[in-house]
Amino acid sequence: MVLDKLKKLIEYYEEVLSMPHRQEIARELRDEDDLFLLLLYSEMIGIPNPVYYYTLELYPYMIEKFHDWHLRMGMEKSPMTGIRCC
Repeated sequence: MVLDKLKKLIEYYEEVLSMPHRQEIARELRDEDDLFLLLLYSEMIGIPNPVYYYTLELYPYMIEKFHDWHLRMGMEKSPMTGIRCC
């Protein structure tokens, strides 16, 4: 009983602290995702990627996010011929 109340209090405290920073946190997470996708697809757009072989297995999981990424990067159409998303 006391443990449940303490957990609820801690959750409330964490929520109150993160409230004013939610937009900043979301922006930072989006920037990290953009950087990761740039690393992932860099070889396809002509930027050498030293870990290309290891990132190949991630493509099926990241292809769903590719369309949103290239639109955020300012590319109206997909820069890659092998990936059709538009």
